[in-house]
Amino acid sequence: MFKNRAQRFDDLVLEALEPIEARWGSELTELDLAVDLVPEIEHTDPDAASWPPEVVEDFGVPLAQLVPAGVDRRGLPTRARIVLYRRPLEARSRDGIDLVDLLHEVLIEQIACYLGVEPGSLEGGDKP
Repeated sequence: MFKNRAQRFDDLVLEALEPIEARWGSELTELDLAVDLVPEIEHTDPDAASWPPEVVEDFGVPLAQLVPAGVDRRGLPTRARIVLYRRPLEARSRDGIDLVDLLHEVLIEQIACYLGVEPGSLEGGDKP
């Protein structure tokens, strides 16, 4: 079956998430994962953008963002979610293997922020 670029990216995201989910899945049941093509930049000068700690960025360009649970415009509750930005992530990788590694690193940072732990604690040792 032929897969387009977005579908291949989604497959790589799942591959990068698999080892994290195998270990921390029970703590991630209330967390969603989404992919957007590019981040929406609301600043008039993107070079002057400063991002909150829940945004993983590289040279000022957001690669991913943790959106906390809350309430949408209609007053309905929303779940926490990590949004990965496909184009910036693809632009920073050399190939599919490198992209999986980058995705894994970004997911570790975002999930650590979500859980309120240090990123290093997600990959080694015992759970807190």
